[in-house]
Amino acid sequence: MHTFQNLGLSEPLLRAVDDAGYLAPTPVQDAAIPSVLEGRDVHASAETGSGKTAAFVLPMLELIARREGERVRGAVHSLVLVPTRELATQCGDAIERFGRHLSRRVKSCVVVGGVSINPQMMELRGGADIVVATPGRLLDLVEKNAISLSDVALLVLDEADRMLSLGFEEEVSRVLDLLGPRQTLLFSATFTTAIRALERTLLKNPVQVDVGPARADGEATEDAVDGSGRAMIPSTITQRAIEIDVAKRTALLRHLLEGNSWSRVLVFVATRHAADHVAEKLRRADILAAPLHGDLAQSTRVDTLAYFKEDPAPGDTRTRVLVATDLAARGIDIVSLSAVVNYDLPRSPAEYVHRIGRTGRAGKEGAAISFITAETDAHFRVIEKRYRLDIEHERLPEFAVTDAPVVRDPHGGIKGKRKSKKDKLREAAARAGATIAKSSPK
Repeated sequence: MHTFQNLGLSEPLLRAVDDAGYLAPTPVQDAAIPSVLEGRDVHASAETGSGKTAAFVLPMLELIARREGERVRGAVHSLVLVPTRELATQCGDAIERFGRHLSRRVKSCVVVGGVSINPQMMELRGGADIVVATPGRLLDLVEKNAISLSDVALLVLDEADRMLSLGFEEEVSRVLDLLGPRQTLLFSATFTTAIRALERTLLKNPVQVDVGPARADGEATEDAVDGSGRAMIPSTITQRAIEIDVAKRTALLRHLLEGNSWSRVLVFVATRHAADHVAEKLRRADILAAPLHGDLAQSTRVDTLAYFKEDPAPGDTRTRVLVATDLAARGIDIVSLSAVVNYDLPRSPAEYVHRIGRTGRAGKEGAAISFITAETDAHFRVIEKRYRLDIEHERLPEFAVTDAPVVRDPHGGIKGKRKSKKDKLREAAARAGATIAKSSPK
């Protein structure tokens, strides 16, 4: 059996791992940690819930703990670039959690947009061992001479595919231009043309760690499916599909919440307006619900997530519900998440796997329930076919289906023949990756 003791980590980090309740390293941790400690570049293709944050945080802390000398004013040893504020906060929390027993205090700073830049500038005055940043805010700090990136020894691009798909290619390219020679770790959940270009250009003889990503086109790679071609969705997740009229979805959601002993539920919707609307309907029914989307202030998003994650007070058995857009599909680690509900189906089949992967983590049981309307039935069958899923389509007696089936164009799903906005974004990300590859020296 593989253990953390075999990976080259020091005793303080092993204590922190034990505190976190980790019994054995995941495949991505087992492969990546020794390679990082050897100074190798690494490209890890890892799905949501694979333990990739610890795969780079633990060896990063080990390398910093081994350093001698004091921090240099304004200098940064390790830089972690992430696409979202939530992922930055999660990474910062992991650094604090795993570094708590080190004899040498590790100074880490999380710098993101949406909040005042002045406190971040003050925090960076004495330099930092680790900076976790979104690209735009990092460049703002560079322009204000609050941070220097020339001494960065270790660069991590976390959720690199997500960064490019969200349109950060120009900012990422500008950050790379400010860096000198360094060790680079690239983490992505999908293989895109842009990611391949980044790997070829930024990484030197990298160690490849592949634990089953999905390809950019949404199809599973060979490593993402079992021998029968089925998606490698953890056996701890029970999948359900319930047919329902559009107008009855909120009532069905309330019925499920009231009829199950779930402690925390993540509900995915398609739009920010829907997140606000559904959360408000649930609150009126005396259900603890809150929306999470990009229009909310950063402080509100942080507080909402913190409340959602915290353990309830003794005797409080009410279910906490987070109604979110796909902002929460990646990068938010909630171990004790009882269920995920697809109130609206994801547009991409690959996002279905990302969404339901938020539950059933760390060996715990979880439920993933998708609402299937007459409008989205064809699209869900595309998801089932893509990943060879065999999910019974249920109809509950209390919620009779009256909406007429939608006759679909045989050319496919809900997308039609024309390119969708997401398809166009993917193509733009691929072009951006090629641009980054041309402009970034090794």
